[in-house]
Amino acid sequence: MAKHQFQTEINQLLQLMIHSLYSNKEIFLRELVSNGSDAIDKLKLLNLTDENYKNLELQPRLDIKIDKEAKTLTIIDSGIGMTDEDLVENLGTIAKSGTKAFLENLSGDAKKDSQLIGQFGVGFYSAFMVADKVEVTTKKANTDLAYKWVSEGTGEYDIELADKESFGTEIKLYIKEEEGEFLEDHRVESIIKRYSNHVPFPIYLEKEVTVETENSEDDSEEKKEPETTIKNEQINKASALWTISKTELKDDDYKDFYSTIAHSSEEPLTWMHNKVEGTLDYTTLFYVPSKAPMDLYRADWEAGIKLYINRVFITDGEKELLPPYLRFMRGVIDSSDLPLNVSREILQNNRTLEKIKTSSTKKILSELSKLAKNDSEKYATFYKEFGRTIKEGLYSDHGNKEKILDLLRFKSLQGDNISLADYKEKMGEDQKEIYYIVGEDENILKNSPVLEQFKAKNLNVLILDEEVDAIVFPMVTEYKETPIKQAQDADLGSKEEVDSKEFEDLLKEFTTILADEVKEVRVSQNLVDSPVCVVADKDDPNFAMVNMMKQMGQMEGLPEIKPIMEINPKSELFTKIRDNRDQNLIEDVAKLLLDQARLFNGEQIKDSVAFVERMNRVMTKAL
Repeated sequence: MAKHQFQTEINQLLQLMIHSLYSNKEIFLRELVSNGSDAIDKLKLLNLTDENYKNLELQPRLDIKIDKEAKTLTIIDSGIGMTDEDLVENLGTIAKSGTKAFLENLSGDAKKDSQLIGQFGVGFYSAFMVADKVEVTTKKANTDLAYKWVSEGTGEYDIELADKESFGTEIKLYIKEEEGEFLEDHRVESIIKRYSNHVPFPIYLEKEVTVETENSEDDSEEKKEPETTIKNEQINKASALWTISKTELKDDDYKDFYSTIAHSSEEPLTWMHNKVEGTLDYTTLFYVPSKAPMDLYRADWEAGIKLYINRVFITDGEKELLPPYLRFMRGVIDSSDLPLNVSREILQNNRTLEKIKTSSTKKILSELSKLAKNDSEKYATFYKEFGRTIKEGLYSDHGNKEKILDLLRFKSLQGDNISLADYKEKMGEDQKEIYYIVGEDENILKNSPVLEQFKAKNLNVLILDEEVDAIVFPMVTEYKETPIKQAQDADLGSKEEVDSKEFEDLLKEFTTILADEVKEVRVSQNLVDSPVCVVADKDDPNFAMVNMMKQMGQMEGLPEIKPIMEINPKSELFTKIRDNRDQNLIEDVAKLLLDQARLFNGEQIKDSVAFVERMNRVMTKAL
């Protein structure tokens, strides 16, 4: 017997399972059945594609056995099985960041936290929510030795040689005293029917059944007591749900299957089931979750689409099956036009799969568009969770840009949750462009000096305050033949309204004083009340983009991108400073105005000490 220490993070996880996550404990069975199903899938694929495994006689099935006297629940699969090295790798450590990500995303709400278990691939350890000891006896296909892994959920586990005739894995749970409900066959059956009904392999349960015995002629008139016996009965449908006609399926069937593939007890927001026949033959079943997966914005996000070829499971980790901006989708693609021995490298460059991906993407966007038109409340829920992710498609999926733009919803000066179609419909006859302002804070953006002229003319402006907006929207130049422009670049008035000549000397003087910090000082076309504002040059990235690049360390070694400072010639301040001959005062005012403009823009003042000293000097002269 060899003793091993759990990886530190798994030890934390086990303690959490044992002491904290009391909500929805039944999901442990869903996770163990799912792991067993995966093991059968792996062996089934090898049996079809690998010469070393083609001689095996497969009996794909899962068995569940209950021993009330020993207080054990055992889940048995006829899958690939594990070696002692596999046991250490799979049950003692997690190479990916699943455990770490799981721990990072805990909220302290046991019900919500238990929902995360399957999403982060830590499902096996949920067994310790109901068991004070777990034994895993396993034998890998085409090997001679079997092994037993044993742990009580403390900081260590044992691995020893074991006796096991057939390949596959048995997981025996020693159920805690207070969790006796999981030793009742009717309770176990109800959990399987809820979460694992459409696992594509039969699941058998040893059930206690009562049998009436008939009296023989020689028996006395007294009736014999009914006898209790054990019956091995299949308790799931074991059908690949996506292959069943939509007319034969009920909403509950779709919801039950979702819980199996998404490892979630929450209902999906909606789903789309599509069968294509013709040049290509394939079936897709896609779900939109009601809540965003916790790893949605992590660099190591997990793909949620399973790929099957003629109902044979191929992979569930391939990120090429749908574009990254649809990474929240869950579901299945089953094709009959791909070879079974397809490799990941081949998948990434396969024309058939690329066509399926293209068609599937259009189908999903089309269904989301229908949802937006037919159920605004449900679409609002969707957009709150995934709107930010959908926007990424503007950057990466130019072929579907119009469809994506139709799906977007915006905050604006004249209301929230409006579409571009809504905006266009309410445009006046004289308005020829759609306007937006981009930044990081909704309140600052709505009160930006840049928007004063828009408010005065009752023109609506879209408020874009998410990080992704700074990246994608400079590339969006029109919507259905209507130009889209940043507010700072709009020309709302005639040039004749502003006579900049009388301020030429002041502009030159300000430009000289602020030469190290601004690219240019010019007269504004849009300011109404505020004396100044700063805007980005149309050839430079906007301020939000610059801030993002700084946070990502992409500005190191590059020259600073200077803004343009605009002044309001109608402001009394400039008339007075223009006629002033105090050079020191002019310099202080110029720098104070630049800092003021930065504050209006949501930026920080570079030198707060100098700002205060300058402010005090100006106030002293004013008084």
